[in-house]
Amino acid sequence: MNQSELYLMMTVTGRGRMPDFIRLYRDKGLEIHTLSLGHGTAEAQYLRYLALDETEKMICMTVVTGRKWLEVRKAMTVRLHIEAPGVGIAWVVPLSSVGGRREFMFLTEGQGFEKGAESSLKSTEQEMLIVIGNQGYSEQIMDAARKAGCRGGTVIHARGTGQEKAEQFLGISLASEKDIILIVALTEHKNAIMQEIIREAGPGTRAGAIVFSVPVTDTAGMTLRPQSEELEDAPAAPAEGDIPTE
Repeated sequence: MNQSELYLMMTVTGRGRMPDFIRLYRDKGLEIHTLSLGHGTAEAQYLRYLALDETEKMICMTVVTGRKWLEVRKAMTVRLHIEAPGVGIAWVVPLSSVGGRREFMFLTEGQGFEKGAESSLKSTEQEMLIVIGNQGYSEQIMDAARKAGCRGGTVIHARGTGQEKAEQFLGISLASEKDIILIVALTEHKNAIMQEIIREAGPGTRAGAIVFSVPVTDTAGMTLRPQSEELEDAPAAPAEGDIPTE
């Protein structure tokens, strides 16, 4: 792990245990989170084996540096005993970019991260854009994304923290109820989509959206390029009567 890079930290634990994780994160200087409800799918016998007494889960998303992740991971082991069955799990995914310099500073506040906003941190052919906006404005956000060629996204309802920091860095007051919109797009289209979202639905609008992206290794079940482009990229079919060669 590169301690100077940015990551999206995901935490999943029982609803009753999440406050302990949030307190730990705040003690470590992490105050910007989004929280959403989930539901465990493991069978009851497996849950008993792992000593998991809650199937209703909470998911927390936080942006961290590699250095901060190592610090928090150690604290989770010592204070919360996360290695014990049933406490929860946490993992990190590398970020590839953040849209907007103020939004970048907002997400990384207090972590000493120096890279500029909208810089390429990781490189893959596809990326997942994660847009966090005020609840009820997902259509405004998607309308902006569609202007830049986005075809669709998935909306998750969540609750945000860090309103005081938002006023400090973004000059706005954010609602605590959030919509998280997940959009998978080609890397070459990513910047245009992010910039359109910031322009049409970012801080300063009622949607109050911030957006960042994570690299996607591969996809299945979706067409990211227009069909005409895919046909151009496809190898030419052999002419009638031709014998294919190795």
